[in-house]
Amino acid sequence: CPMADMANAAEVRAFKRKNPDTLLIAYVNTTAETKSEVDICCTSGNAEKIVSALDAGQKVMFLPDANLGGNLVRDLSRPMELWHGCCPIHDRITPEDIRLARAAHPDAVVMVHPECRVEVTALADHALSTGGMLNFVSQSSAKEFVVGTEIGILHRMKKENPGKVFYPLERNPVCEDMKKITL
Repeated sequence: CPMADMANAAEVRAFKRKNPDTLLIAYVNTTAETKSEVDICCTSGNAEKIVSALDAGQKVMFLPDANLGGNLVRDLSRPMELWHGCCPIHDRITPEDIRLARAAHPDAVVMVHPECRVEVTALADHALSTGGMLNFVSQSSAKEFVVGTEIGILHRMKKENPGKVFYPLERNPVCEDMKKITL
C-alpha cells in the first residue's frame, strides 16, 4: 500500500522522541513495524469512535492518512496533527468528480470513502468506510448509488443488491496494489 509507506517506522520513532506527550494513532493502512511504534491503531470504521473517546486536551498525531484525519478533525471539531500521507486512489477524487456524477445521475446517492479529501466528503451524501458502504446500500431504499472508492467493491455491491445500480465516482479508481492480494 503506497499510503503505508508514507509513514515509515523510523520517521514515527523520530516524531515520538521530539513529541513524547503526543498520542500517535495509526490508521490500519500502515506497516507492521510502524504499528509497533504507535499507541492506537484504528480502521476507517472505528476511527471516529476512538478519537471521540480521547481526552479533549490530549495532543494527537493521526497517521498516515491526512484525508481521513482531516475528516475526523472536521466531523469531531477536534484538533489533531496530521501526517502528510494519503491514499493515491482516494486523493485524486475531486469536487468536480462529485458535480459531474450528480449531473449524470441526479437520483443517485453519492457515497465516498473518508480517505477522500475533506472538500470531497463535504459534497457527498455520505462518507462511509467500505463496510459502512456495504451496510448502507443493503439497508437503503435508494436504487442508484455513485460509489467513490476502489472499484473492486462494485462487484460485491451488485452481487448482494440485485436490482440496484452502481456507478464509480472516478473514471478509473483501481488500486493496483490491492489487486496483488491473493489467497
